[in-house]
Amino acid sequence: MSATVFDNPWLKGLFADPDMAAILSPERSLTHMLAFEAAWSRACGKAGLFDAAEAEAAAQAITGAHIDLDDLAEGTAQDGVPVPRLVRQLKQHAPATAIHRGATSQDVMDTALVLALRDVSDLVASRLDTICGLLDDLDERFGAAPLIGRTRMQAATQITVHDRLLTWRTPLEGHKTRLAEIRPRVERVQIGGASGDRLALGPQGDAIAADVAAALGLFPTTKAWHAMREGIAEYATWLSLVSGSLGKLGQDVALMAQQGIEEIALSGTGGSSAMPHKQNPVAAELLVTLARFNAVQVSAMHHAMIHEQERSGAAWSLEWMVLPQMLMATARATGVATKLCQSIDRIGAPPTAQRHL
Repeated sequence: MSATVFDNPWLKGLFADPDMAAILSPERSLTHMLAFEAAWSRACGKAGLFDAAEAEAAAQAITGAHIDLDDLAEGTAQDGVPVPRLVRQLKQHAPATAIHRGATSQDVMDTALVLALRDVSDLVASRLDTICGLLDDLDERFGAAPLIGRTRMQAATQITVHDRLLTWRTPLEGHKTRLAEIRPRVERVQIGGASGDRLALGPQGDAIAADVAAALGLFPTTKAWHAMREGIAEYATWLSLVSGSLGKLGQDVALMAQQGIEEIALSGTGGSSAMPHKQNPVAAELLVTLARFNAVQVSAMHHAMIHEQERSGAAWSLEWMVLPQMLMATARATGVATKLCQSIDRIGAPPTAQRHL
């Protein structure tokens, strides 16, 4: 069995999201790290910390460098991070005095992370827009239809399909607003150097940070956030909120699709190996599973906020284990929710029940 359901040869059919997998791929992450190193060389050359000509030569060599990933893996086992071996490889192809000096491994890796999260945010925001549009279409088609309102899973009073759809759609709009608010707190360049104080950069530290941020399309900072992880934890919380709201949608659909209730008709449902008559609401159930998975993982991301002194190896590497899986789960949830909404052929109380409403 594979280490995760997201890349298992058969379980990935249920859990994988190719778009998110591409964003999180080792090749894409390496590209982000190289982009930081190239921007670093140029910014330090501009500030006079590196020879300008050597800095430009280094930046060009970094951009086109071929990196030995096996060597990075071997180095990570020894150093706890891949950057020392990465820098050593880069110095074989470019002026060594114009590469990485004044930066630290966490500057490279955290900046690469937020470059990935920027792509993640674009992907998830686009999918949330799509889901909201599909819910609007369902509202236009079925919104006026009657539905039995249920409290504590028991019949309560008559509502309309519009009322139910509104409880699915409204939180998604809130999540889009939250994302716009937190992106500036997340998409920040990481530059601190050895102990997070930018001491090696002298009075040019803030200018260099601003130049690197501008080159990468990130927000600048006046203080490294090596040991201040509330932005990453907030992002993880947002991921769980998104998948949680979609899980509520999935839970409702699964209940509405039950035989005997049949308040929703779906196409493309799952079958059973033992009971051919069954139409299992697999997509709806999967949304519940992904929501519960993220709800558990987000607690680990809050544990990862606890960094000792100026930098932590233990807390930092915990993020590497947890956050990618949360990203995969959230992306998969948005993809599944999109297809689930597209599969709804009817929503509302079945004709046999409407005469009693």
